[in-house]
Amino acid sequence: MAKRVIRTDSDPLLRKTSKEVSKFDDRLKILIDDMFETMDEAPGVGLAAPQVGILKRVIVVDDREEENRKRMCMINPVITRKEGEDCDIEGCLSVPLKQGSVKRATDIDVEYMNLQGEKKSLNARDYFARIIQHEVDHLDGILFTDKAIDIYIPKEAKR
Repeated sequence: MAKRVIRTDSDPLLRKTSKEVSKFDDRLKILIDDMFETMDEAPGVGLAAPQVGILKRVIVVDDREEENRKRMCMINPVITRKEGEDCDIEGCLSVPLKQGSVKRATDIDVEYMNLQGEKKSLNARDYFARIIQHEVDHLDGILFTDKAIDIYIPKEAKR
């Protein structure tokens, strides 16, 4: 495993649409392992492949603050249902020193593939739903700042 460089919002690659994964091989496994390591060291709760310079539809997520922790990779994720709405604060590893209020669905269904290429589906709510929506946006070249109602520099970043 290796920590990869996280690209920041000035990088035009982050504005491109990622391609679907069709090969489930050792290279994909290495990418996912590296993404988990990069996310953990950052530290973050989600990371999309474009953030490390790879235009593939791959995300890793970890709702480490929740009681029933979910840590997983999602390949070719598609959100098939969205319900409810909540506005909450988001930040992003690719948008350092900024946060903003973003409206997101509170209850989603997502279909994806696992590392073995098997189709899976998942219902996610609240914080975990927010993480998934944020990371799927990255796959379509969307940053949280595009959806934020307001953007600010948090007090702890001003020190």
